[in-house]
Parts: sequence; structure tokens; C-alpha cells
Amino acid sequence: MSSSGQSLQLFTVDLKHGWQFKQTNDDSKNAWLPVKQVPSTVHQDLIDNKKLDDPFVGFNEIKAEWVGTTAWTYQTEFTSPQVPSGSVAVLAFDGLDTFAHVKLNGLTILKADNMFFPYRVDITKALARADKHTLEIEFESAILKGQEIKKQHPEHKWVGFNGDMGRLAVRKAQYHWGWDWGPILNCAGIWRPARIEVYQSRISDLRTDVVIADDYKSATVHVSASIESHSKDGLTAEFIVRSASQVVARSEVEVATSRSTTAELRIANPELWMPNGYGNQTFYHVDISLKSGAATLHKDTRRLGIRKVELVQQADKHGKSFFFRINGVDIFCGGSCWIPADSFLTNIKPERYRSWIELMVPANQKMIRVWGGGIYEDDAFYDACDELGILVWQDFMFGCGNYPCYPAMLDSVKAEAIANVKRLRHHPCMAIFAGNNEDYQVQEACNLDYDYEDKNHDNWLKSNFPARYIYESLLPKVMSSEAPAIPYHPGSPWGDGKRSSDPTVGDIHQWNVWHGTQEKYQIFDSLGGRFNSEFGMEAFPHIDTIKTFVEKEEDLFPQSHVLDFHNKADGHERRIATYLVENVRSNPELKAYIHLTQLIQCEALMFGYRGWRRQWGDDRRCGGALVWQLDDCWPVTSWAIVDYYLRRKPAYYAMARVLAPVAVGIRRQHHDWSVTHAREPKTQEWELWAVSSKLDQVSADLEVRFISVKTGKEIKEKIVQKGVKLTANGSTDVARGQVDNVSEEPHVLAARLWIGGKLVARDTDWPQPLKYLAFPERNVRVTVQSQGQGSEMHVSVDRPVKCLVFEEREGCHLSDSAIDVVPGDDQVITARGVREGDKALGWTYLGAGEQ
Repeated sequence: MSSSGQSLQLFTVDLKHGWQFKQTNDDSKNAWLPVKQVPSTVHQDLIDNKKLDDPFVGFNEIKAEWVGTTAWTYQTEFTSPQVPSGSVAVLAFDGLDTFAHVKLNGLTILKADNMFFPYRVDITKALARADKHTLEIEFESAILKGQEIKKQHPEHKWVGFNGDMGRLAVRKAQYHWGWDWGPILNCAGIWRPARIEVYQSRISDLRTDVVIADDYKSATVHVSASIESHSKDGLTAEFIVRSASQVVARSEVEVATSRSTTAELRIANPELWMPNGYGNQTFYHVDISLKSGAATLHKDTRRLGIRKVELVQQADKHGKSFFFRINGVDIFCGGSCWIPADSFLTNIKPERYRSWIELMVPANQKMIRVWGGGIYEDDAFYDACDELGILVWQDFMFGCGNYPCYPAMLDSVKAEAIANVKRLRHHPCMAIFAGNNEDYQVQEACNLDYDYEDKNHDNWLKSNFPARYIYESLLPKVMSSEAPAIPYHPGSPWGDGKRSSDPTVGDIHQWNVWHGTQEKYQIFDSLGGRFNSEFGMEAFPHIDTIKTFVEKEEDLFPQSHVLDFHNKADGHERRIATYLVENVRSNPELKAYIHLTQLIQCEALMFGYRGWRRQWGDDRRCGGALVWQLDDCWPVTSWAIVDYYLRRKPAYYAMARVLAPVAVGIRRQHHDWSVTHAREPKTQEWELWAVSSKLDQVSADLEVRFISVKTGKEIKEKIVQKGVKLTANGSTDVARGQVDNVSEEPHVLAARLWIGGKLVARDTDWPQPLKYLAFPERNVRVTVQSQGQGSEMHVSVDRPVKCLVFEEREGCHLSDSAIDVVPGDDQVITARGVREGDKALGWTYLGAGEQ
């Protein structure tokens, strides 16, 4: 051990390698197994040692459930690093999952109980006693521990949706208990980095509050740093703000005896950070160097985007608005909800996070919602959102339950919230924090106490819905103290104390398509609210994904046992069947069945997004829509628009079209064929509109054609509107009309929109339901032309074609898919990654099997 009194720059010893693990109660000779590296999860470590079959395959999930009810011990040995006199050594864990008993050389140094909290333990004295050390961590079963804590609190009403209610007592990713899209794989382990830090002084927190002038021509960065020091020497802190390599502001200050320091750094004419599609994602860096004399002890940095985010909630003719304004620009937040992208979190590498978020950009999505039953995501996730301009709606980690509020729980939640808000607040992508996911819906469904007019916080804790205290007292105080510039919302959904389904205020989760009353998706837009933060429709994943978990050829049919097992939604068989039988002619062949479920999802989300985006122009009646969900945590049939292997479902492309910078919409009046006992109307009204997210008015030409489904001929003269002025950042009604002789000549309404002579948008409206239509002899022609690193597919038809879908091949990126094609309007799809000599991509469409 060094006894040098010299100043020491902070250095770390990474504890990534050299670990082994075993079942805690296994004392056999060969119990210890090697760990490739940490971070890790016990399931993956067992798989690596061939002690567990892949739980994603077949029924192996059931065979793996024992892992979550077992205690596990991890162990490593290390040599003491040099710890100079006046310095300390700290053992730092960024994440332990979850009930972790940490021993150093046989002595307990930490008992952790929160997966979301980073732990630090001073081990200076322990290191001074010897050169070699043994570090051991025992992880108790979170399942059993949760059940134990639940029994200790009979005064609480343990109710909720999904999983065992013992989960409510555990500060851990709730989806590990199983969800209606995910398996029961309750993990344990060192799930985020572990290291030893040696230092004399360090920057324990760097806070950057940005205040932008009303005219956006200057910005002030209020920087504050918390310093942990074990030196009596005077310290200084140098702050620098830089844009790329150019220094734009600098300040050097003495560190106060309180070991904190502040500075104000002004940026003239800042380049603003804007969301995807509205401008550039420009960054500034705030660097801090902590110095003792000429020696630098520690450095830290934060990457910033200069932006102002507002959640606009104002009384209007529709109730109370709910939309986001970034740097003075109103943003319609079309996007997706996000669940953890793997059941085993350490398998998601930074490049995989980047690949997921990259998918959102060509799909014209603006926001992603981090759901409250998962985790506060990895830094790589938020870095990708910053760089690609995707706004983040961040739930706190409470999902679908009535959470207890005994003192130890409140202390843990407060520490968790502060730690994670501090970690995330500097990201320009952060648009809002919300208190929970659907906990107010649990309150309503289970008739728990909730008197919105009662503002006595102590009363909330005494009620049978004590978690109101967390969402309306504890978390708002944390946000006000730690990140006052980021909006806070008590829950999702929540609307100023009204029922969570109130469409006039707050956000809503609209599940009366699929769940609930199972309405027809053709009226999705009429079911929306001021902000639709969840809605969705299930669809099968692609056949290549299915083949990764179906081991036997005889199980490759739509209703096989293993396929049902890989769909966790209650009543999914009935719901899928309902929406199929209502809308299309079913087909028992698996590939055709997959296409049909994906077509239904595609149509459902299109009807929702298209109508809600139109409402944006009606005094911001709808401020945004976030589909449930973007991704999957394993290969499964779910509401995801992109499956576990990043294979895009048709709905992904439909969303991209309706969220394009300029889009056209056409639809005929809905006719409920069920209520009328399949009697068709003699006439139907139709309407044509356009939407634009451009901030300036543009001029467009529009066209509507009326094309027979049967013959492909135009049955009446087309309508053309030229020089239509499209409302900036809004919607424009263009034309209305009437469809006659509905049953005699079923026909497609085909709309197109040009700007400056360039075709930029299409839309079609088909007679509903599609099952009443026959689709023989479409004569679809797909001609492939090689183009450098990809190819072009030129598509033409003789008769209208519904949902022409191209194969999703690994390494291939399509410019579009799931397209409707009509005669006289050839379309060109680019396929990046398909080279000359490669097999042409397969394709199909509705009714292809009828020929």
C-alpha cells in the first residue's frame, strides 16, 4: 500500500472479469461455475454454462422458472489497488438485482434492496488489512422475498394487474414477474457495472440547468457541482462550455468549504436542439476539471442540447389541452411505447439500442415512452434518442399496481427517484416524467380511496391507495428540486383527478379496441383523447422469428400449442379471431395467417393515427399518439410493430406514411355492418384532407380517383384540386363528396398529393369490411432493378391491391411496404442491402391465395 501524500487523480479498477457463481445452498465440489463477465444475469450465466436451455425456445420458459425462486451467490477475488494517504477506495455498484447481501473478506459491507439505485461503499480500511480480497454477493429470490414482505404488511391492499402481487413490495423491473407480452423470467445478478474507485477528491454530481432567453438568442447554463473531498487542501473547479472543439464559455471558481460550487456560463446565439424532422440535433458539452493547485484530481462532462420543453395544458373548446412545445414549436408527438428490449437486460448492447431508435427516424416518429414496468434505461438508450431527435416520455418505475408506502419503501423510492432524475436530466430528449403506468386505473378498477379534493398528504398515506402520496407529493418534490425544467405528470393515464378514461383532459390509454368493449378499429379516432399514450392491436411476428422458437415442423400452424404459449395476452385467441373474422377471409395456412394478423394491425393503427393526427389541426384536440408498443423482450406474438429480431411488421410502414411531414387522408363515413346485419348503405359520405408538420404554409395539388375493386376501371371522373394552401403545422379540409351505389360497384377511393410537381403522399379508402370483397386476378407485377448497394422494385397492378407486403430479410432495409396499389399509379420501393445476384424479396397481398 502506498503512503504517498501526493494528490491523486481518480482512477478505477473494473470488476468485469474473474467472477464465478453458484446456487447459494449448493456446497458440492463442482458447484462454482465461471461467469464470462459482469454485468450479467444469472439466467444468461446458466445458459453460457449449458445448465439452462434457452428460455425463449419452445416451452423452456417453464423449465427456467426455478431459477427465479433460488438464491444465487457470485464471487471474485482481487488485489488491493494503490491507495495513497489521504485518499479513499470505494466499491461502486451501478446496479444490483435486487436483494443483494455483499461481503468483503467474509464481513457484510452492504445489504441492497433496490435494483434501480447505485450503491457505494467505502472499503479503504478493509483494503489496508490485506493485499488479497474476496468479494461475495448473495442474491435472494426476489419472488420469495416479495411474498415474504407482502405477508409482513397485511394492512395494505395488494391488488393490481399482471404477475404475483408480491412484486409491488420489490423495487425491481416488474416485467420480470411476467406480463401480457412477456415471460416469467425473474432475474438476479450484477446487472450494471461494478468497480473500485480510488481518489482524494471527486465530482459526485454535475448539474446543468439551461435557461433560454425568450427570443432564443442567448442561453445561460447554470452549473453546479457537488464535490466529495478527503483533502484539506484548497480546490478549484474549472468549467468549460464547448461546441465541438470550440470553447464558447469558461469559468474557474474556488470550491466552497461546503464542497459545492456553481458557475453561470452564457452562450450567445445558441444553436438549438430540435426533435427529428424539425431541425438539427446540436450539442454543447459542459466540462469540469477539479484541481488542487496544478494537479487535476477528477474530470466530468455533460452533453447538452439547448432546448426549452413545455407541456401545454390550457382550457379550450375540447376541455384542456395536452401537447408538447419545443423551443416554441408545437409538436404532434406521434411515436411508440417502449418496454425493455430483452428479458435479460445485459444482452442489450449500445449498438442494439441504437438500432432500435434508428428505426423511429424513417418512420417519422417523434416520441418514445419508457414504460413504468421496466427500467430506467441504459445511458446508451438516451444517448441515441438525443442524437436522433426522439423525445422521451419517462415513466417512473411503477406499473399496474397499488404500491405500499411503509417508511422503508418511501425512503427507497425517494433515493431511487433522486438518483435517476440526476442521471437523466441533462439529456435534451427528456420531455416529461410521469409518476406511474396505469396505477390510477388500478385505483378505479379496485375501488380504492381517491378524493381529489383532499389535499392533506398525510391522509393519502392512511388510505387504501397510499401510493397517491408517491405520485402527487414525493415525486413532484423530487422533480421540483432536481429537474424543474422538465414537466411532470402524476401518472399515465391521468387527467387532473378525473377518471383516467376522460377524453377531455390529460392522457388516456385507449384499449377499447382489442381489450375492453372491443370496438371496430375503423372508429379508432373517435375513441381518442387529448393525448393517446397507449393503444394497439396484436399481430403475429414474421415467420423467420416464429421458426426461432418453434422446434417442430408439425407445430407450424396458427393455433399450435407452442404458438399460443408465445402469446401472453389473456383471451388472445378470441380477440385475434374476432378482428380477423370481422374484417377478412381467414386462411389456416401459417404464412397467410401471419399476413392477415399483420394486415389487421396495420389497418387498425392506420385508422387511429390518421384520424388523431388530423385532430391536431382542430385546436390541438389530439396532442399525440404513442402506439403500444415498438419492441418485444423475446420472440412472441404481441402488440409490437417491430419484433424481437428488429423485423418490421407492416404496421411500422403504415405509421410512417400517416406521420410523414405532409400526408393526405381520405375516408368514407363509417358504416357499422354488424349493427345493420350486413346490410350495405345506398350512399356514403367521404372527405379528403391533408396534414402538414411544416412550419410554413405550402401549396399542394390533390387528386381523388374512384376505382372499381373488381375491374380496376375508374367508375366516375376523378376530382382534382390545385393550389390548395396547406395550413402550417396543422390540418386542412380539402373536399367532401358522396359514394353512390355502394353494393353495386365496390370501389377504392385513391388520393394523391403533390408539392411542386413531386408526388409526396398517397392514401386509399376501401369498402369495409374487406372480407366482402373478392381479390382474384390482380395481375401484380414487381420488376426488380439493381441499384448499387440495393435494388428498386417497380410495382404495377391491373386492379386495386390491398397491403402488398415485402419479405423482411436480415440486413435489408425497405423504403416502404404494406402498400396499397391502384392501376395507373405505379410505385417504386427501394431495398437497401439487396444486391445484384441475391434472391429477389418475396411478397404477398390480401387475397393472393385466392388465385
